[in-house]
Amino acid sequence: MTIIKPYQISKQLVWQAWLKVKSNAGSAGIDNETIELFERNLKKNLYKIWNRMSSGSYFPPSVKGVPIPKKSGGQRLLGIPTVSDRIAQTIVKMVLEPKLEKIFLADSFGYRPNKSAHDAIGATRARCWKYDWVLEFDIKGLFDNIDHDLLMKAVRKHTDNAWAILYIERWLKAPMELSDEESRPRERGTPQGGVISPLLANIFMHYVFDIWMQRKHSQNPWCRYADDGLVHCKSLEDAEKMKAVSNQRLKECGLEMHPEKTKIVYCRDSNRKRDYAETQFKFLGYDFKRRQAKNGKTGQKFDSFLPAMSVEAFLAIKKIIKQEWAFRKKVHLSLEDLAREVNPQIRGWINYYGKFYESSLSKLKNHIDRALVRWAGRKYGKLNHRKRRSYKWLDRVKSKVPNLFAHWNLRKAY
Repeated sequence: MTIIKPYQISKQLVWQAWLKVKSNAGSAGIDNETIELFERNLKKNLYKIWNRMSSGSYFPPSVKGVPIPKKSGGQRLLGIPTVSDRIAQTIVKMVLEPKLEKIFLADSFGYRPNKSAHDAIGATRARCWKYDWVLEFDIKGLFDNIDHDLLMKAVRKHTDNAWAILYIERWLKAPMELSDEESRPRERGTPQGGVISPLLANIFMHYVFDIWMQRKHSQNPWCRYADDGLVHCKSLEDAEKMKAVSNQRLKECGLEMHPEKTKIVYCRDSNRKRDYAETQFKFLGYDFKRRQAKNGKTGQKFDSFLPAMSVEAFLAIKKIIKQEWAFRKKVHLSLEDLAREVNPQIRGWINYYGKFYESSLSKLKNHIDRALVRWAGRKYGKLNHRKRRSYKWLDRVKSKVPNLFAHWNLRKAY
């Protein structure tokens, strides 16, 4: 006899969700079950998810609270779901995301398919050339402070899928367990670290900010990447007004601008010479400020307002090179071994931070080379404490194998 389930969820959808979760890897949740352990009994585990979700009896376990350091100091609390729960969340995300993508606005860039941080940075660069002023804002604790009632109102507006709505409500209420066995009930927010959370944050902000800007302040171009946003303005007075009304709008919806990360910036360049305290801002790992540029046709140099790898990003990379690469402990390896180990990370940095104002990567190139020189000094006694000789050695290696390290392929203009 065929058992009719209350909710029609295909097993193929569960399988596709599993493949996505597996490809994204990630750590174990509160049950300590890893991807590898889950896969050992894959058929049974996937059937259990399908059976419970189809019958309406799926209740998500608590999420594992994991504090991680912020670049700006302090800690951010991530909520890590179990592997099974990540699959369940992915199922709902796969059902809802195509519908929500149709209503999201073009200037919302974060956590969306076919959109990237580079898209947001490129759009911002072009607008900074046209508009003299920028309101840079950061939403304080966006994921932690989303109003559940307002969020579910937005979700229901765009789907009548009963099981998707049911499980979203349960995920919002699932408590967070910390390492000291403290369990925190949740009345607001959606865990940063959950599969479904970025999509829920985007639908929430779609109504809180995006649509509001389109309807009330269409004369001001804007860009939002999750909780980081920019509003372009023609004048200082306009920027001050936008700061006030935007902050008020967020407060009405249970959010607030971060007081230390929100500011008005003047896009100073060769043609904009007004005195103002703030003349640069940070966005998605890039510092936007006055930089030297060159006219491609005439070769004439001038100052433009351009993005390049931020000081903060470079300092974070230096920390990785020193602490995680730790070449000083790897004198037993060959140069080829080092290259294989670090090249994927170097390519990632180049691909991300070299997209705009690529010449700013010269400091990255030089810092990696210094690390290699110090490694050589430890490995080869004749180079120890002989900086000039060590750099000559490195130059000889570059001439013989110029493609050994990814950063050696950067333009010679550096």
